[in-house]
Amino acid sequence: MNWLFLGLAIVCEVIATSALKASDGFTRLWPSVILMLGYSASFYCLSMTLRTIPVGIAYAIWSGVGVVLISLVAWILYGQKLDLAAMLGIALIVAGVVVLNLFSKTAAH
Repeated sequence: MNWLFLGLAIVCEVIATSALKASDGFTRLWPSVILMLGYSASFYCLSMTLRTIPVGIAYAIWSGVGVVLISLVAWILYGQKLDLAAMLGIALIVAGVVVLNLFSKTAAH
């Protein structure tokens, strides 16, 4: 269940961050409402995750997967270009999350 909460936290954070761009500096009502609800839900789900998953591991996964997903969303929705250095950096983030989950003894499985 804790991994489900972590997944929901990541999805809510990505939705909220996408809405942050769409809110245009909080000048558009509905994207602003979505981002406030999304971040609130994300932090609630992340707090539920921290009941059993160590904070360093949960946060590394939350932020790492979030970076990858928001980069994809920005590419698809906002036409953000990803150069070779950006893609390499994202690949390193993914590799870090994989190493944490597969090889770290501090990760809760």
